Amino acid sequence: MSLLQNEAYLGNPNVKRDGVLQVWTPELLQIYKKCMDDPIYFAEEYVKVISLDQGLVPFKLYPYQKEMFGHFNDNRFSIILACRQSGKSISACAYLLWYALFHPEKTIAILANKGATAREMLSRITLMLENIPFFLQPGSKALNKGSLEFSNNSRILAAATSGSSIRGMSVNLLYLDEFAFVERASEFYTSTYPVVSAGTGTKVIVTSTANGIGNQFHKIWEGSIQGINEFHNFRVDWWDVPGRNEEWKTQTISNTSQLQFDQEFGNTFFGTGDTLISADCLLSLRSKLYKREMEGGALRIYEEPVEKHDYIMTVDVSKGRGQDYSTFTLIDISVRPFAQVAVYRNNTISPILFPNIIYKYAKVYNEAYVVIEANDQGGVVCNGLYHDLEYENVHVESSVKANAIGIEITRKTKRLGCSAIKDILETHKLEIVDDQTILEISTFEARGQSYEASDGNHDDLMMNLVMFGYFCSTQYFGDMTDINLKQMLFDQRMKEIEEDIVPFGFIQNGQDDVDLDIRNDPDNWQVQGYEPDLSTTDGIFDRIKD
Repeated sequence: MSLLQNEAYLGNPNVKRDGVLQVWTPELLQIYKKCMDDPIYFAEEYVKVISLDQGLVPFKLYPYQKEMFGHFNDNRFSIILACRQSGKSISACAYLLWYALFHPEKTIAILANKGATAREMLSRITLMLENIPFFLQPGSKALNKGSLEFSNNSRILAAATSGSSIRGMSVNLLYLDEFAFVERASEFYTSTYPVVSAGTGTKVIVTSTANGIGNQFHKIWEGSIQGINEFHNFRVDWWDVPGRNEEWKTQTISNTSQLQFDQEFGNTFFGTGDTLISADCLLSLRSKLYKREMEGGALRIYEEPVEKHDYIMTVDVSKGRGQDYSTFTLIDISVRPFAQVAVYRNNTISPILFPNIIYKYAKVYNEAYVVIEANDQGGVVCNGLYHDLEYENVHVESSVKANAIGIEITRKTKRLGCSAIKDILETHKLEIVDDQTILEISTFEARGQSYEASDGNHDDLMMNLVMFGYFCSTQYFGDMTDINLKQMLFDQRMKEIEEDIVPFGFIQNGQDDVDLDIRNDPDNWQVQGYEPDLSTTDGIFDRIKD
């Protein structure tokens, strides 16, 4: 049954306008009551959604989506951690529509990081409204990109998150979409919470995929797990979604990265907005399988040494008591980008024995130049390597100062090292392939005036990189390699700026045409890639035994 022209909202034949009388039959009343009492029944029987493959189809909820509906309905404060493409947003849209249709005089606010995102959710709700039977529609007073208003005096608003989004409003249900990605979320939440907590029945629904440690979403989630806030948590993992199995997981990781998969599909909180390295750079990191393990699994070899290549080994030293790790990272500086080729990580080795391990692999990697963190137990390792084992290719910070072997990590050197490695990684001058190193990069965050590992994580391998960054910024590195890293980074920045302003076409200025011969194919723009010789020395490790 279609609406008459005078019954439609602004000529939309699928939306009933305000003031249209509904003739009720016992059957319609029964259906209406069932829909009002059961949002799952309403969604599955009367809501339609857009399928990429099939177009407009009935909304059939997966088991976890039904649980999610119940979670929304049963709890005043709900927080949902859900993997990417799990249907959390479309489920929320269906629930919000149900809430507005069957709860008179309610104000529902959809807030997202960007106003466009919130309005996109509102457009999904509008599509659902247009495809439900007319007897379930209360009549529409307003229907636009920013709001829906119904004859039952309920309304749905869409806006970007800001401190003033809902200030002064009486909100009955607040929905926060992808809240882990909201900028200045803490400030927003602080200003918003008094609004929603004022009413005894106000509901708050927060949904997001994971996006770092320490942001407001992460704090609320962890608080709900520990039972120290009012939120009830619900989690949707990748294996909950039908069609996703180990084969799908393997294929997805191969097309992205382990880090990206863990964060977007594995609900793992990596990094934060306060990490030293940007989120874009973190997501671009790709781990690789190591070629072999040595030293009882403490050493991972990713690339064997190449004849005539130069290597730098950076070393961080712990006490060897099962807590922090003694580590070293070997980096090939003869290729572009620089390449991480081996990683050592052991939290039980004594500082007295550690020089022997360093000596063995520094020799194998073409007498690698060794840069050691000289603080505390680092001094023992420096002296053991340089004096006892007589390994001379060790960085000496000062020829005047006594006991100046290695680098003493001070606030200044750490700050310079952090700044340098940030530029190196974010301009892709160094390829990191070790998964444990990538984890430490992603959890190395601001603490006061410095950077440290987030709670529960380590930063020993990250400090290897910080030392590498510091050393690369010194004159020692320039003299040793004839590489001006500062100039390389400057050239990279200038290249990026130039690429940003290159026009994509030509503007006719009325002058005579000029023939441009671009390989006889003006549509074929090519960049010659640098392909270094990565041939390795076969059997180089055969003489080394664990």
